[in-house]
Amino acid sequence: MNIYFSCSITGGRNDQQIYITITNLLLTSGHTVPTAHLADANIDELEGVLSPEQTYQRDCRWVAECDAVVAEASTPSHGVGYEIALALSLGKPVLCCYQKGARVSKMLTGNTTNGYTRLEYASGEELRAGLNTFLESLKTE
Repeated sequence: MNIYFSCSITGGRNDQQIYITITNLLLTSGHTVPTAHLADANIDELEGVLSPEQTYQRDCRWVAECDAVVAEASTPSHGVGYEIALALSLGKPVLCCYQKGARVSKMLTGNTTNGYTRLEYASGEELRAGLNTFLESLKTE
């Protein structure tokens, strides 16, 4: 499957290790992840070559082309919220995961849209298990 991974870039990079865990799990499970580079520590350099308009157009195209979105929302990000809303408006399944105790917008924690799944996790094992459950559910749709 083609999975769009969404995470904070300008909002903060404190969760970069988690981003690496998620993208590695997706890639080693055989999925295509066009945004796997977002987990890279040098993301500012990698993305700095694109204008805001180019980034917007590319990312909207990638969301439209994906089979599902996995978003890590522990660090607040306007972009993550936008990408989740865009994906849902296009009928894409979304997994929104965040660490237990993180301050996450009620727009994300209260969302009951069909196809939207929330995963609050307290450990890497809970994150991996929840991600695997979400991916398995996509196979049955």
